[in-house]
Amino acid sequence: MSTTGSTTATDPEMQALKQRLKATWESGDYGAFAVYLERGAAEFLERLDVEPGTRMLDVACGAGQISVPAARAGARVTGVDLAANLVDQAQARAREEGVDARFDAGDAEALPYDDASFDLVTSLIGAQFAPRPDRVAEELLRVCRPGGRIVMGNWTPEGFVGGMFGIIGRHAPPSPLMAPPVQWGDEATVQERLGQGAALTLTRRDYPLEYPFGPAAVVDLFRDYYGPAQKAFAALDEAGGSALHEELTQHWQSHNRARNGGTHCDAEYLEVVAHRHG
Repeated sequence: MSTTGSTTATDPEMQALKQRLKATWESGDYGAFAVYLERGAAEFLERLDVEPGTRMLDVACGAGQISVPAARAGARVTGVDLAANLVDQAQARAREEGVDARFDAGDAEALPYDDASFDLVTSLIGAQFAPRPDRVAEELLRVCRPGGRIVMGNWTPEGFVGGMFGIIGRHAPPSPLMAPPVQWGDEATVQERLGQGAALTLTRRDYPLEYPFGPAAVVDLFRDYYGPAQKAFAALDEAGGSALHEELTQHWQSHNRARNGGTHCDAEYLEVVAHRHG
């Protein structure tokens, strides 16, 4: 039995990219940013219907948005994230709320867990950002026990956040080594990646993005606290940063459903429920 993932990157260019990605996620403050994502995370967790005693792994767990509530409900939760500061935030949140959960620094492409260690493997808007999705798929299947579930929530290419990523990518192009994260939100692609090892149910859902301030301030929030947006702005000169800010603000304004001076956009994601073959 393998004790850790067998998919660690060895190519120097990929290793350098992964270090940059780690620095990107650590550069923001996802805990502050994720406060406004709590409602959608709670809806995702409720549909998981986690039973007490379930061995649950939350991949790319962030600041513990679903890990901590799941542990409070009685699951035996392990969370793993590439960003060490987010692991620290998740651990601190668990302590503050008095719940028992374990959090580790680790890579979705090489998970540091035994084969078939978990009954439920989840990733809400997380594992889709690893650069090599085939390795992620192998690892999710490997650590899930036969008959267990893998459940993901992934932004779609056509949805609101997919459009936002497209805008950012035009202004600050991503590495050519990076597979587009939104491909995890395409049904046919997910079927190719996970369908050989699991029976899939794929459902498109809306994630509520709600803020008590206007679209321009939302873009400021992304720029200041969301690592990928922060890095994109940092790569641009003043004129380029202004152009990116204006285009992103227009994107939020054009989709805004709020009528009270705030911002409310529904962001489509693909809910992936994969029952691993026995």
